[in-house]
Amino acid sequence: MTLDVQFKLKSNPLYIKYLHENSYWYKTLNRDPSSFNRFKEEMRTNYKLRTSDKINKALSTFEMISEVMQALK
Repeated sequence: MTLDVQFKLKSNPLYIKYLHENSYWYKTLNRDPSSFNRFKEEMRTNYKLRTSDKINKALSTFEMISEVMQALK
């Protein structure tokens, strides 16, 4: 694994956690360091860290609060 990829992985604890949970990425990143972007996107998708995931979570929270307020009336 190149030093650049190692530094990127160590810069974010979520990268390390995902790498431990999905160890096949060790081989992939060793053989093709340019696949780091695919690794990062897969991690963000599985941990629901994309912008759309955050918006959906905020909307569902807002809907829940709205329902609670309606129930209290």
